[in-house]
Amino acid sequence: MNYQKYISEKTQYYQLTQPFYLQSGEVILNAEVAYRTWGKLNASGDNAVLICHALTGSADADDWWEPLFGAGRVFDPETDFILCSNVLGSCYGTTGAISTNPHTGMAYAAKFPRITIQDMVHLQAVLVNALKIRRLKLVIGGSLGGMQVLEWALLYPELVEAIAPIAVSGKHSAWCIGLSEAQRQAIYTDPNWQEGNYSPDKQPTQGLSTARMMAMITYRSWSNFETRFGREIQGEEPEEPYAIANYLQHQGQKLFERFDANTYITLTHAMDSHNLAGNRGNYTQVLRSIQQLTLVVGIDSDILYPPHEQKELASLIPHAQLAWLESPHGHDAFLMDMETLNDLVLTFRSQLYSTVLS
Repeated sequence: MNYQKYISEKTQYYQLTQPFYLQSGEVILNAEVAYRTWGKLNASGDNAVLICHALTGSADADDWWEPLFGAGRVFDPETDFILCSNVLGSCYGTTGAISTNPHTGMAYAAKFPRITIQDMVHLQAVLVNALKIRRLKLVIGGSLGGMQVLEWALLYPELVEAIAPIAVSGKHSAWCIGLSEAQRQAIYTDPNWQEGNYSPDKQPTQGLSTARMMAMITYRSWSNFETRFGREIQGEEPEEPYAIANYLQHQGQKLFERFDANTYITLTHAMDSHNLAGNRGNYTQVLRSIQQLTLVVGIDSDILYPPHEQKELASLIPHAQLAWLESPHGHDAFLMDMETLNDLVLTFRSQLYSTVLS
């Protein structure tokens, strides 16, 4: 599979010159980061905004978050230097399972080391330093992106002025871990998987497709599916599949056409590791140690990261405010109701500006 065709021609690459050490103690040699930028970094290096993408996303934030870009929008290239990097472990340019292992000369495949959200953020920080960014006015992202946002606040507090974690929790729940495991098992049982040593023409398409179908159910809501599909039959014959079944199969096929199975396994394991307390101690105290101005965005119909998890974040982070994306669309509302999201974050950013002036 040629994943390069899914990467923008405007993507840039940063090659690390030093070994990159993971939280596990393992080392990645010749690590590379794919990234995009918009706008211009000012002389003092303090007008940067960092966007963190979700599970199957890429550095092309102006594609999947297009309505948030432009003059007078959340991401305004006239005033901001906007950065989005592809996460460690992904298949869209940054070192991951499809990359060549310098020790073997072959793709890492299933042998790519276990990584964590902290590893992702540490690699982003290397890039931020290389670009001579001295201050991040805002770090923002949803879902997996939101996990990175929270880690940025804790790992690099001196760099980060404000954060906006969206549709995320402070630690991955048993509910989310269980869903991730079921999706991985679907990939493992695909006869083409074979411990990840598959050839490009024998990808574990059915396993990855099934995993995506499971995930899509949790990305939406009961009301979304009921309103959009109900019990509609696709086609004229009664034996034709239900419209919802056809939709899920289509979504599954779309993913295996653009994404790598071992990458999916790598990134869902990393998400399962998400726990802000982790190596820091008491969970409540850790959240209370976050000092940045914070906008926590929850989605009222989210069944993957339900509203009580965002309420918890907002109640424990000292300088946090809670905003609701009221939507019937479920977890993916932050990628669907983007005009509303833009207004919420824009209001927050105007408050930040007022705070600086005062």
